[in-house]
Amino acid sequence: MFERRHKPLLPWSAFLRRLANYAAVAFGLVALSLAIGICGYCGFERMSLTDAFLNAAMLMGGMGPTSELHTRAGKLFAAFYALYCGIVFLIAIGILIAPVVHRFLHHFHLEAQLEGSAEAAAGKNTRPHSTKK
Repeated sequence: MFERRHKPLLPWSAFLRRLANYAAVAFGLVALSLAIGICGYCGFERMSLTDAFLNAAMLMGGMGPTSELHTRAGKLFAAFYALYCGIVFLIAIGILIAPVVHRFLHHFHLEAQLEGSAEAAAGKNTRPHSTKK
């Protein structure tokens, strides 16, 4: 999925393409979750598409429903959908920032490798000496 530690960093154009792909996956997950919410509100509460979209979007955004829920099934759906949306939000953020974090960590690993190879080339021992007496 990502390049290994011994391979060089991707060029910026390839990195931005990877970031766009991951953003598309995160957006797709949010869009699918929004569609589930719209279907649930339309089915359980008999809301119009506009009201169902508004309620699902507000729950996805963490604000809560805007219309009063009348049925027990609708209330249970809204409760479980809110829990689901919280998890989806965390997953979508994780998907979105994974390439950025990987590039950041990969950059530091490359610096450590370069320092280690420079010390080895200079003949320095990188292991600490024991002080036995």
